[in-house]
Amino acid sequence: MFYREAGQFKTNYKDDQAMFPILQDRIGMLFILVIAFGIIPAFANTLVFNSIMIPFLIWSLAAIGLNILTGYCGQLSLGTGAFMGVGAYSCYKLTTIFPEVNIIVHFFLSGFFAAAIGVAFGLPSLRIKGLYLAITTLAAQFFLEWCFIRIPWLYNYNDSGAIDSTTRSLFGVTIAGASAEPMVRYYVVLCIVIFLAWIASNVIRGRIGRSWMMIRDMDIAAELMGIKPLHAKLSAFAMSSFYCGVAGSLMVFMWLGSAEVESFDINKSFLVLFMVIIGGLGSIKGCFMGAFFIFVLPIMMRALPGYLGLDVGAATMEHVTAMFIGALIIFFLIVEPHGFARLWGIGKEKLRNWPFPYG
Repeated sequence: MFYREAGQFKTNYKDDQAMFPILQDRIGMLFILVIAFGIIPAFANTLVFNSIMIPFLIWSLAAIGLNILTGYCGQLSLGTGAFMGVGAYSCYKLTTIFPEVNIIVHFFLSGFFAAAIGVAFGLPSLRIKGLYLAITTLAAQFFLEWCFIRIPWLYNYNDSGAIDSTTRSLFGVTIAGASAEPMVRYYVVLCIVIFLAWIASNVIRGRIGRSWMMIRDMDIAAELMGIKPLHAKLSAFAMSSFYCGVAGSLMVFMWLGSAEVESFDINKSFLVLFMVIIGGLGSIKGCFMGAFFIFVLPIMMRALPGYLGLDVGAATMEHVTAMFIGALIIFFLIVEPHGFARLWGIGKEKLRNWPFPYG
């Protein structure tokens, strides 16, 4: 009744292939943007910005990067944390070598450094795939972690081995560093994530994205149809690593303030992989859903007893949250193995046909 395509006629291919071809989808996206840019900053406090919203956006961006490679191109990767680390360390070196350059430029430049490393470690994908490729990317994870520890030049010979965020300004407003306001950092991260998500959506719907999906579904048939696996797989590795690198630089300079090699270990790679699987492989919006489910929902559950006035120990609540989230993951994967994005799509299809059943 409220979500129908009736009367929404398309008279050209451009309108039919638009990112949001249905009016209700455009209204819904506008509503989400109003919430993100207006309502959340109006009511959120410093804790919400620093502990929930900023990391939620950064993890969503990292999930988009992995989803490009695994969900759309079908190349399994376990090196997401390491590629995030490449972006973080690259941004740190760029800010020290070129301090006069704007920090936002460094964010994107660090993504290009991560893309180059991703292409280098993506070369084995031309000969192997599946679990064998996962082992190769796992080797990249361990090798890059070793580099972050054993090459002092990367962290400017700091005795602690950590990289620190430096104060940076844009148009007279401090946007990075300890003195930056949480709301300002939130807006910067939000704009970058929305921009990159929009770029990814358009690339996926274009010629490059279709070549990725052809490689994912059947690489031999795709090659017979004229798709070059070399270009398709390496471009997926490059774009995926670029997004992960930007997410890593944002993690250090917009969220944590400082980081060591443990901030980009194998646990982070698995965390992002879980976000992609739960949110839905091959879905941009699923990346945001997965990040909310894996990162934000446990925080909300741990804070729930305090809001209800219940005296529950922190350790007890930690265990209860882990068990509850694990049970929810099993339940949702049984109900719909393709993740929350597929459940969302099924709900939209039901609304289109309501009150009439399928068939």
